Amino acid sequence: MTSDLAQGNHLHDDTRASIRERLAGQHVLLTGVTGFVGEALLHLILTEVPDVRLSVLVRPKGSTSGADRIAKMLTKPIFEAVSDAQVNVVEGDLSAPPALPEDLDAVVHSAGDVSFDPPVDEGFVTNVVGVRELLKRVEETGRDIHYLHVSTAYVSGRRRGHIPEGSVDHSVDVDAELAWGLAQRAAVEERSRGVEVISKLRKQAEREHGRAGLMTAAAAAEEARKKWVKDELVRLGTERARSLGWTDAYTFTKALGERVVEAHAAAGNRATVFRPAIIESAVSRPYPGWIEGFKMAEPLILAYGRGELPLFPAAADTPVDIVPVDHVVASIVACLAHPPEHGEPAYFHLASGDRNPVTFGMLYETVRAYFSKEPFAAGDRGAARLPEWTFPGGASVERMMVTGERVHKIADRLLGMAPRSDRTRSWARDLDRQGRRLQFLRRYLDLYKEYAQADLRFVDENTLALYRSLSPADQETFAFDTGVIDWHEYLHDIHVPSVTKPVRELDELRKLRKRPDSGRLPRISTSSGPLRSDPQETRVAAFFDLDGTLMSSNVIETYLWLRLGELSGTQKAAEIARMASKVPGYVWADRTERGTLLRTVYKEYAGARLSELDQIVDEHLATHILGRLAPDAVRRIREHRAAGHVTVLVTGAIRPLTRPLMPLFDHIEAADLAVDDRGFCTGHMAASPLVGESRGAFVREWSRREGISPSDSFAYADSHSDLPLLAAVGHPVAVRPDVPLFRHAKKAHWTIVDWESPGHASRTLDPAGRQ
Repeated sequence: MTSDLAQGNHLHDDTRASIRERLAGQHVLLTGVTGFVGEALLHLILTEVPDVRLSVLVRPKGSTSGADRIAKMLTKPIFEAVSDAQVNVVEGDLSAPPALPEDLDAVVHSAGDVSFDPPVDEGFVTNVVGVRELLKRVEETGRDIHYLHVSTAYVSGRRRGHIPEGSVDHSVDVDAELAWGLAQRAAVEERSRGVEVISKLRKQAEREHGRAGLMTAAAAAEEARKKWVKDELVRLGTERARSLGWTDAYTFTKALGERVVEAHAAAGNRATVFRPAIIESAVSRPYPGWIEGFKMAEPLILAYGRGELPLFPAAADTPVDIVPVDHVVASIVACLAHPPEHGEPAYFHLASGDRNPVTFGMLYETVRAYFSKEPFAAGDRGAARLPEWTFPGGASVERMMVTGERVHKIADRLLGMAPRSDRTRSWARDLDRQGRRLQFLRRYLDLYKEYAQADLRFVDENTLALYRSLSPADQETFAFDTGVIDWHEYLHDIHVPSVTKPVRELDELRKLRKRPDSGRLPRISTSSGPLRSDPQETRVAAFFDLDGTLMSSNVIETYLWLRLGELSGTQKAAEIARMASKVPGYVWADRTERGTLLRTVYKEYAGARLSELDQIVDEHLATHILGRLAPDAVRRIREHRAAGHVTVLVTGAIRPLTRPLMPLFDHIEAADLAVDDRGFCTGHMAASPLVGESRGAFVREWSRREGISPSDSFAYADSHSDLPLLAAVGHPVAVRPDVPLFRHAKKAHWTIVDWESPGHASRTLDPAGRQ
């Protein structure tokens, strides 16, 4: 610390050079300007220190160059007053930064991985490798550059009590940990392909998706493996960090990054380590409540206001150390204008918990008071009910969470055995909503419980001395004394309203729309007719499943339609009893693989004359089959035909049962029974049943032959086994879906409809399954 700054604790020297004068003409490089803190810092320098020459290190993002990213950012309203500002863009990534401008005077490094739970290798690349590589480029300039490193106050780790502004006391070997961290992705990828992991994931995927097809299950297994890799890398980082005394991989890697900065300073360079606490919205600049994205507290505040955060593992008297972002960037600029001596790194905490603390109890009471006055709406139920926190402690919260997760898992298993119905889907909606709430709670409780239970007091003597050394004019322009903040006013009147405003606006839009567009049936536009005059002309088709989609039936029921018509009363009862005794076997076959069920049931047709089956349908069942069709389904088929679309029935039902439907469809793909040379059914099928993935393959191949555009076509089906059929077209519609398809359709934002049986009104549901 310089001597004049130390004296600033006792008096002001109004003749001392101002921050603007100290920085005038300097060439400063900023990193991380596309992030929350970096954007606020860029805004402050452009508006209040215009004589600084600015360069920014920005990486391209996809096809967008770094220069284009900055140009777009400068069009934001907060930069309107400085829209003509000149900012030099240096294109590059921190893991391999380019050569820096040769006339630099200072570098402010605020870029970094701010996620508390990054995969361990990514945390090391961003927070350690990035710092090391950037400092190499700084040293290559050969200039006396002031390097200001934005870290976090929580590099102190799992300590308790007062934390001084100085080097963190630890003996971790940075090079050894870095080598370990960077090697973990390859090691975890290799383990993920081992028989123990991949076998478990494969079996789970086949249990959940086997009815849709083994390739569908294989794709799900691979997605699960990738998720396992990411989760394992996060878990490894967290466990290694905690084994060494840090809360998580974020604070661990940030602490190691500081060691790299300290080595740079020890070589005779000038370096400042700046450590803010939890950064939240602005108290005044660019305007009160300004914030970009959700930070640490926002998801919890919103969840509480929605009535979805019933508990939190903190003590009411534990401080939650928050600082407004404009205080953060103002103190960074002040630090930048007061570089330390060569070889002696300077440390600054920007915190509030030691001199002007906010406790979790205060935070809870203020947020509760706000939502009591300005509640969120809970649909048609009025205002969301606010939970009452009792602060039972971390152990009690964990026990309640474990109990809730176990109950949810059991309920989900039972739901999978329930028959398909509106009530079952309603249960699925409620259970999924509860599951999302549990996942949210688990994630944030695991993520934040270390911080919620950390009794830390970050000493900010150096920061306060720096502030007091400034002239009154600079103190007003670059305000960062957190001791004077009125936290109730800030939280109740500025911060919480600002983070709830966009959510309320979205709620209003939803209310005006009443029903999301994605929940309506896709619009049918006209096209050329079913017959092509030009072989190269692309057409549109609509593919329909039969059982469960167009009508509420199944293969066992339709078999009985055909069989019972030729039996007497006592024979009918006996046949029904015989088939009922086989139902458990049929259910098992259906859950194993749909084709197995069809082959099993169709053996019952052995000995029947195929022509007689046709005759029974034509003479006795045609009216019954047509009467079982959902009126809205028939209306939809006719709409497609009126639009000139090719209508196709894709069903596992035997062909005789589809004869009454021939006037509705241009093509029917049904199950054909094998017959002997006398025309009697053999009990086998003439070809493999069209189920699961074979339906998706049929759609693609038949469309290719017929000049159909799958991406413009439609498909309607009811079962998770039909997932490949629905996924093969651009407009999939789930009709009265079973629970697995219902969940997939919601996730994929597919249309969900409920075509009721004859005599009932149909309903269109949005992707959340609501009317």
